Formats: sequence, C-alpha cells, structure tokens
Amino acid sequence: MVRRVLGADACKTGWVGVVLDEAFDVEVLYAPAISELVALAEAGGALAVVGIDMPIGFPDTGRRQADLLARDAVGPRRSSVFLTPVREALEAADHATAVRLNRARTGDGISIQAFSLRTKLFEVDRWIRETSARAVEIHPEVSFARMAGAPLPDSKVTWAGAERRRTLLAGAGIRLTGEFGLAGRLARVDDVLDAAAVAWSARRVATGAAQSLPDPPDTHSDGWPCAIWA
Repeated sequence: MVRRVLGADACKTGWVGVVLDEAFDVEVLYAPAISELVALAEAGGALAVVGIDMPIGFPDTGRRQADLLARDAVGPRRSSVFLTPVREALEAADHATAVRLNRARTGDGISIQAFSLRTKLFEVDRWIRETSARAVEIHPEVSFARMAGAPLPDSKVTWAGAERRRTLLAGAGIRLTGEFGLAGRLARVDDVLDAAAVAWSARRVATGAAQSLPDPPDTHSDGWPCAIWA
C-alpha cells in the first residue's frame, strides 16, 4: 500500500504543498519554510516521498542533463525549466560576480531572477542534508506533459492553461476544490496546480512507476543523485 506523498512548490512568501493519501484525498498546506511544510504534512501521517519543484544537486561545470532533458520533454514550455547555475555562482556575493563565474563554468551568464532564487535553492540544499525523508526533484511541466501524453501548448498563467491543468489533475484523481485556508490565500492558482502535479509524480515515484531524467541520475561533487522525476 502506498502511503502519503507530498508535492511542494515555492510561492512568493514560502511554500505550498499538496498531500495525497492512498485514496487520493487532497490536503493543501502552506508554510514559510520547506522544513515546516514537511513537518505539517508528516503530522497527518508518514510520507513515502517528498517531491520538490526545485533543483536538487548543483553542477560544478556545464549544464545538468536533468534540465536539458526536461526542456526537451516540455517542448513549447521549455522556458519554464530552470537551467541550474553552478554552485560557485550561486554562492557569489553579488549578481555581477555570479554572471562572471557561471559564464566561465557553463558558457552562459545567470539572470537576476535565477540569482534571486538562491535563497530557496540553498534552503532545500540544507534541508535534504538533514532530513530522513525520501526527497526527489520534480518539475510540474514535465509532470503535466506526462499526464497529457504530450507537452501542453498554453502557459499555466493563462485561463486556458490553468483549466487544462486542472482537468488533467481531475482525470488523474486529484480534484482541487475549496478555498484551502492559508494556502489558498497566500499561494497563486498556478502554485497550487504545480504542487498538485508534483504530488502526482511523487506518488508515481512511491509506486515505482516514475521515470527519471536522466536514467540513471547524474551525480556532481555534492553527491546528490541529480534527476527530474515524472
């Protein structure tokens, strides 16, 4: 029997999570920190898998195969896949230095948006070193493409895109209804949809049905198996 799983997605003020149990009952949670979100989810029962929409494992040089393969998998939504900077660039004191270091290691710079994500990137990086939970990286656009059998044509921030994703989730047994309390007030619609898609793939990981990009995962100097699961 598959136990509960959690899908986590970063939102503006913290993290939103979708918990699925054996019967596909849905619980939507919010917490300021990933550790707090997981603790809230675990209060309702043990978690078989924690899926996180955030890179796990930073490259030392070049691009992660996980990111490149995920971009191929989502087709027209390829810009939604974050190209993970090298760890040295993320640790830089300022954006200009990060651009220089990342360009030297990968051939490309790093956007201000990507550099600003480093707080949450390192939050996850610290948490996985401390937790006993099974944590895997999941990208929601890859999950939605897997659900649909093809990449989705419309952005998640459009009405058509949001409705298509909601329909796919409902078809997979994940029905998102209600206001969801604090999560519903602090997270955007697409944050909740993404967390639900991550939970869908986390369940597939728990049942052994998921595939990793790449297969097998890569490993960098930080030692983490580096792959996106769906």
